Amino acid sequence: MRTYNFSAGPAALPQEVLERAARELVEYGDAGMSVMEMSHRSKSYEDIHNAATQLLRDLMNIPQNYKVLFLQGGASQQFAMIPMNLSKKGKADFVITGEWATRAYKEASRILNANIAASSEAQKFANIPEITKISADADYFHICTNNTICGTRFTEIPDTGNVPLVADMSSGILSEVFDVQKFGLIYAGAQKNIGPAGVTVVIIREDLLENENKLPAFMQYKTHADAGSMYNTPPTYSIYMAKLCFEWLKSKGGVAGIQKVNEAKAKILYDFLDESSLFKGIAAKSHRSLMNIPFTTGDETKDKQFVKEAASAGLENLGGHRLVGGLRASIYNAMPTEGVQALVDFMKKFQN
Repeated sequence: MRTYNFSAGPAALPQEVLERAARELVEYGDAGMSVMEMSHRSKSYEDIHNAATQLLRDLMNIPQNYKVLFLQGGASQQFAMIPMNLSKKGKADFVITGEWATRAYKEASRILNANIAASSEAQKFANIPEITKISADADYFHICTNNTICGTRFTEIPDTGNVPLVADMSSGILSEVFDVQKFGLIYAGAQKNIGPAGVTVVIIREDLLENENKLPAFMQYKTHADAGSMYNTPPTYSIYMAKLCFEWLKSKGGVAGIQKVNEAKAKILYDFLDESSLFKGIAAKSHRSLMNIPFTTGDETKDKQFVKEAASAGLENLGGHRLVGGLRASIYNAMPTEGVQALVDFMKKFQN
């Protein structure tokens, strides 16, 4: 029996996707082999690769002057690749809204002059800080649109003018509609809403591909863009799985359709937290995430008891991140509404 998996990542995948992948595991179509075994230069895989790219373009309405790259190394590798590729004046602004935004800032600090434009650290990252100043001479302005650990999100995307806006969308991509044209570069690890771990998506405006740095070829976005993300062997099976997830999302009404579902799911849990006599939400109401909902009983012993009993009831991975403790429910696209309702029903029983 499948449980409801509230893991922050690797996260739950749509059951329909898993079932189709199972049917195609040993032999994909009439290829006579699994996708895992295919040459990445074969016609069969090329069709998968191109279809995944076009599906993502369609789902996010990505303009033609942006390149879609399927890379490896996770979002963590992008923390270094971005400043290496985008640095011309040697300066970038960062909004610090949690652990991953902090890591991006620290990594960039090794390469250029990284400036903190705003931070909510003093508020324990419970909100998105007000941005009052953007450096006109910055090479880029970096934000994390959704903060997995502390459960906040940018409900309004900042206007950075001529400074390219760079966004880590790892836990928010494809969950709600974004205007790609507001960004110079978007990056996201796959293991939340795109597919299984192993591939990282980068969406980059073409004018940002050029740089005068003498970087190793593999660390240049232009290298991968010119090679259609096949400069080296790409994570073929992860891209195939992403394609299946993209097709599933398209069948659900695309991003606009799933956003309505996500808003309704989040409301079920937030409404209960707002009324509960035991459980309390962590994030400020004005900046609540649709994907990651941290909460607590206020008692570490009770929190641990809740995680244990919830697992016995088929509700898995509800412990908070190791850095902050407490509890957390990640309700990505693949989490059905029934799973969120089952969680709330169990929370009511536990509370009583």
